[in-house]
Amino acid sequence: MMHDLANYQAASGRFEPVWTIEVQTLPEDVDRILDAVMTVHKLSFGRYQRNASITALGKETSQPEPNSTTTNHAAGFQAGMTETYPMVELKISIERDLAVLEKVMDAIIGAHHYEEPVIFLREDWASRAAYDPNSDNPHRWWNNGRGLPDRID
Repeated sequence: MMHDLANYQAASGRFEPVWTIEVQTLPEDVDRILDAVMTVHKLSFGRYQRNASITALGKETSQPEPNSTTTNHAAGFQAGMTETYPMVELKISIERDLAVLEKVMDAIIGAHHYEEPVIFLREDWASRAAYDPNSDNPHRWWNNGRGLPDRID
């Protein structure tokens, strides 16, 4: 079990209690899910909004049971057959507030392509840096001579 970090305060910053929500989804559905969540939560992290991480392409696999959506709607599919599809994991964090969690989960499930999305919820602590956007730290992107990395569309 992790310690309570509520009183942690370093010169570099602090930690805040958050819930991390991990959603398995199709790569092409990530923006739809994030857009839906943004209608109820700004997904703020420091001075930035719509913060999320998305894994590289992977696979998900399952064996649907009788009377599942797959057996009812996929022609020729029989219960117990293995199905494997492309997927990514979308990870976001929100403050530990049940009312907020309910709204965010409703947005995710409403925008997801599955009737039973694979979603994991974890209690975590997220860093909040004590930073100066005009810092002369040589490792910061605006000082390191490289600038921001190339953007991905």
